[in-house]
Amino acid sequence: MANSPSGDSMTARVVRVLETFTVDRTMQTAAEVGRRAGLPSSTAHRIVDELVAAGLLDRDDEHRVSLGMRLWELALRGSRALRLRQAALPHMERVQATVREHTQLAVLEQDSALFLERLSHPDAGANITRVAGRLPLHASSSGLVLLAHADPELQERVLTRRLAAVSPETTTDAAALRRRMAEIRAAGFVVAPGSIEAVSTGVAVPVRDGDGAVIAALSVVLPREASPDVAIAALLQAARSIRSDLTSH
Repeated sequence: MANSPSGDSMTARVVRVLETFTVDRTMQTAAEVGRRAGLPSSTAHRIVDELVAAGLLDRDDEHRVSLGMRLWELALRGSRALRLRQAALPHMERVQATVREHTQLAVLEQDSALFLERLSHPDAGANITRVAGRLPLHASSSGLVLLAHADPELQERVLTRRLAAVSPETTTDAAALRRRMAEIRAAGFVVAPGSIEAVSTGVAVPVRDGDGAVIAALSVVLPREASPDVAIAALLQAARSIRSDLTSH
């Protein structure tokens, strides 16, 4: 791909354009895209026009653009995330029927927990997680499970940076976080009260593939006062069933 005067490849510029879209910012003008992507206006407009022509972005009557259905279609073809989600969904539904609270599936992606699916009950409590949203590894229960089982290089990268407090109870001390990771590996689950929101407790377990590698985290968000015991048992059973289904298909 041709480079820009700044040295960025075309691929890098396209990625920067696509990354300006978030779960809260789904529609933008080309000028807004360019400003947020740090691109000259002419470059942003050209890239946006080409992505619209390819179906990767959609443009409405007011000339605002959004992520296109074609991008969604291509992302799902042969996606390991889609296969994992399909295998997990029936078991997530059973967990949610048991605990009647938010039930979530997350994977490790670029040093954060990326949520592939979330099931919610009408009476469930507070939860900031969204599908295709991210939470820090050191703060969320899913992230803690993924971090505890990540490769040592990624762990060191996370632990040696400044760890931001999402809530007053988020663990931000690297030594304390190392101890917690060891406890998670030994116990096979984590209970994280108040780590994201003071009123909630995150409970998460690892999901493994046929070789035993941790490929995801399955979690529920409980009211702070609720006992985690039923949720832990339901999550562990679901994780075993997901692994079995992934292995047999």
